[in-house]
Amino acid sequence: MSLDQLISKCKRNNLKAQTELYTLYSSKLYAVCLKYSRNTAEAQDNLHDAFLTIFSKISQYKNKGSFEGWMKRITINTALQRYREKGVFNIINEDITEEAVEVNDYDDISLDFLLGLIQTLPNRYRMVFNLYVLDGYSHKEIAEMLKISVGTSKSNLARARLILQEKIDKANLNLESHSI
Repeated sequence: MSLDQLISKCKRNNLKAQTELYTLYSSKLYAVCLKYSRNTAEAQDNLHDAFLTIFSKISQYKNKGSFEGWMKRITINTALQRYREKGVFNIINEDITEEAVEVNDYDDISLDFLLGLIQTLPNRYRMVFNLYVLDGYSHKEIAEMLKISVGTSKSNLARARLILQEKIDKANLNLESHSI
């Protein structure tokens, strides 16, 4: 069955088609959820909520643009909404500029380790870092999505980078002390 046929059947609330769509995209969207969640349980909750929204709003998809991109935006917004409701983003601009901190490149650090470090960031920093660095949103777009100022977005990104740099440096020191 083609994707267009699958979408059409999902628009008619066909349970078999919904199951197939879930099977096709759940692993990709779960990876998105993991970036915006503290742990796997939270990621699973976000994935579940995202698919509920996808199925309830699938009739709004007009077959223009990438369907996967449409689902990804819903998934990101679902995760962000959870944090907006908790007031995670109600903070004051910090005195750290975006240019102040750059995370060094370390070839010997695995992607899984780095993603694990990102998941340990405080929510507001993790969200901005993921949106800017991993998903390519601008600070203006992030500010609109999170209902914060552009300056706060830049500050949160700089703070996230600083925290990650400190964690990477600490991990490297631990590796060096064990290899001596």
